[in-house]
Amino acid sequence: MPQAMVVDDSRAMRMILGRTLLRYGYGVLQASNGKDALDQLHQNALQVSLFLVDWNMPEMNGLEFVKNLRAEPRFGSIPILMVTTETEADQMCAALEAGANEYVIKPFTDETIEDKLRMLGVIG
Repeated sequence: MPQAMVVDDSRAMRMILGRTLLRYGYGVLQASNGKDALDQLHQNALQVSLFLVDWNMPEMNGLEFVKNLRAEPRFGSIPILMVTTETEADQMCAALEAGANEYVIKPFTDETIEDKLRMLGVIG
């Protein structure tokens, strides 16, 4: 079963996105911020095939997490979907330039997430 990691400081948002991912056959790992996610990845040598990442989080925000992730060759090609309340075009461009593959603005529908996952080629 492929593993996805949802990185968001909102427990409710992690649960909502996790349920969506479970429907598409993903096991779901959760992290409450970028530092927590990196710690889990390094300590457990996790095999993750998809990341859904919020922007605004304590300790390490989503943009910093994406930059850190992309700096490591083993994570260089894993799809990253930013899921955030940030609506400014400059922020969207910054996320994509840092290495995010797609961008979804909260609030979203299940269909929006599904469409983005199809665009990323991670669901059929």
